[in-house]
Parts: sequence; structure tokens; C-alpha cells
Amino acid sequence: MDQLEEQLKNLTVLCVEDEDGIRKRLVNTLKYYFAEVYEASNGEDGYYMYYDKKPNLIISDIEMPEKNGIEMVEEIRKEDLSTIIIMLTAYSNEEYLLSLINLNINHYILKPLTSESLFAGITKVFKERLDEKIVFSDELYFNMKNRELYYKNELVTLRKRDKEFLILLYENKNNILTYSIIEEYIWKDKSMSMSALKTFIKELRHRLPIELILNVPQEGYKLKSF
Repeated sequence: MDQLEEQLKNLTVLCVEDEDGIRKRLVNTLKYYFAEVYEASNGEDGYYMYYDKKPNLIISDIEMPEKNGIEMVEEIRKEDLSTIIIMLTAYSNEEYLLSLINLNINHYILKPLTSESLFAGITKVFKERLDEKIVFSDELYFNMKNRELYYKNELVTLRKRDKEFLILLYENKNNILTYSIIEEYIWKDKSMSMSALKTFIKELRHRLPIELILNVPQEGYKLKSF
């Protein structure tokens, strides 16, 4: 098993497709690669499933009843610009595909779908994500490939939750990272008390070589700009 497949085994995916036969085949294929696979048969259910489960990846058809794939993505992207989204489409004209990119969709796969084209698409978007570096300052960066923080090219020891918080802070760098978002993405299924959050932030600040986290009273935190 290569590094990418090992990474995928820790991730979750939501499959949104109205044709039962296609969706079942997709889900069965995805179960081989991902820790958990959620499914929905239309954009409305897909959005609620996304909101409830917060998957790492969404794979969605476009033409669906109740709410189509583009409408679903528009709803998701109002607050979430970081979740990877792959769209399945039967259309190949450039103008149409450009409109998908403008929706902050990471990749599209042309129908008819095959196992090979599906995995090629997943590989492309995740390898791009894994090769990224999050640059906090001239001397401090986070390597997404090995999920490690470096200061002056030396490793900074962090816990798993510390790393998840820094990535989330960066992804929300133009917004306030609210208490509710932190609870949803970092504490996940557990309840977060304010005292636990303050202790977590205090300990993380102690581990960081420079100040990155700014308090926003009564609301949350922001990433310090350099």
C-alpha cells in the first residue's frame, strides 16, 4: 500500500448520486479505499449528510432531483472552502467546466464513470493536497505531505489535535474561526467546554515557536498575519 492509500484509509467520503445502480457501484468501490463512505440520492439529502458527517471528500453527480449538485455545492461553499469536492458530469464543453471551477470544485470526472477514472481523479486531488505547504511566516511552515510543522527547517513537536487546529486556522485565515466551528471539526463528536478550549490553546501556544493565534473576544480566534 502506497502513502496515498494509507492516507485515504483514515478519511471519509460522501457519495451523492440519484441513480441507485451507479451509486451502489460507487459506494462499493470507495469502501475499498476510505475509512467510511456515506451516501445520498439527491442534493438536499446530500447537503444534510455533509452537514451531519463533515466528510473529507464529496463526490457528486450534477443532475439530481430536489436539489441538483451545483445547488448543493453552492450551499456548502458559503461556509466551507476547504472540503475537497469532485463532480461527475456528462458535459465536456469548456464553458460548462469553467463554471464548475468557479464554484471552487477541485476536480471533475466525465461520465461514463469507470473505476480507473474515479481513482485517477481521487489520486490527483489528494496528491495536490498532500504536496502543499502551508506557509505561516518566512521561517514557519506546515508540510501537508508528512503533516509536520517546521521552524527554521527544524521539526516542531505537536499533537494530532494541534495539527488539525493549525490547518483549520489557516483554512479560515480570512474569517474568524468560531467556537462552534472548532467544536465541530476539532472536538468532533465530543462536547467542548470553554475551559478545555482555553487550556488547549494555551498549551498549543506554548509549543509554537512564534505567536500565530489571535483572540477574538466572545467569538473565537484568527490567524496572525505576517
